[in-house]
Amino acid sequence: MDRPIARPRRLRTTGAMRRLVAQNRLHPAQLVLPMFVADGIDEPRPIVSMPGVVNHTVDSLRAAAEEAVRAGVGGLMLFGVPSTGDKDATGSAGDDPDGILNRGLAALRADLGDATVLMADTCLDEFTDHGHCGVLDDRGGVDNDATLVRYQALAVAQARAGAHVVGPSGMMDGQVAAIREALDDDGHTDVSILAYTAKYASAFYGPFREAVASSLQGDRRTYQQDPANRGEAVRELIADLDEGADMVMVKPAMSYLDIVRDVAELADRPVAAYQISGEYSMICAAAERGWIDREAALDEAVLSIVRAGASVVLTYAAVEIAHRLTAR
Repeated sequence: MDRPIARPRRLRTTGAMRRLVAQNRLHPAQLVLPMFVADGIDEPRPIVSMPGVVNHTVDSLRAAAEEAVRAGVGGLMLFGVPSTGDKDATGSAGDDPDGILNRGLAALRADLGDATVLMADTCLDEFTDHGHCGVLDDRGGVDNDATLVRYQALAVAQARAGAHVVGPSGMMDGQVAAIREALDDDGHTDVSILAYTAKYASAFYGPFREAVASSLQGDRRTYQQDPANRGEAVRELIADLDEGADMVMVKPAMSYLDIVRDVAELADRPVAAYQISGEYSMICAAAERGWIDREAALDEAVLSIVRAGASVVLTYAAVEIAHRLTAR
């Protein structure tokens, strides 16, 4: 008897069938919403290059965070945008208890308690007048070890303000171990570290730099990873795991799905990936021109990140995707 012809299409015949046999599923609790809170504004300020995203006042931040939690989003990642006059060479506004990021964290923790996972960006670039992620040496380069001391101060301040998770994103060598030591010494043994394990020197950060009014001149290629390199991410992963990272992250996500897969195959801890500003904004811009379906493209892009191996996805579309998932 001739062998029957295989018919894979039988499992695609209806929406119910496709849902039944889907190998990867997206849930609102996997999504983290990045949010910006800014000093010196009286009302939310739209970020032109990121449609639908704003710099929040503390009050509008609180309202938007509550909406995200109601939608089922699993976490919030908070970035602070200080006034230009508050920036200095060492980013001192970042660990000031009255600085904008720590005020925002405290407000959200007071409002939401443990109803969500409150994350903080533990980096200096928003707070330095030179725009780099670390302290500069006499030659204008980033001083790795001096920067670690500043990261320790940032992490402790963020933990005291109410962060459940701190996210060192500066790609300094030894940053996870240094932060873990500082948190433990200050009694914050339950605060987790989300290590930006593989953060590449990408061309897709442009809209984010508008969002935080970046002062950067030049680039960050001496400390962020080279887009040409794949194996380097594994070495960074091994270091972060050895130093005690609780979660690890790849950034950007969509252009680095091979790196997401590599990290997911090796890590014994949750893997996050960040659909960054440029990746999000490209979809929005194409949709505004009628070239693609915005909702379908965002949903597909985030699902592809999960399919590559991420269990957590940071995306500016987190709330709208969560609403769509709940409605299905």
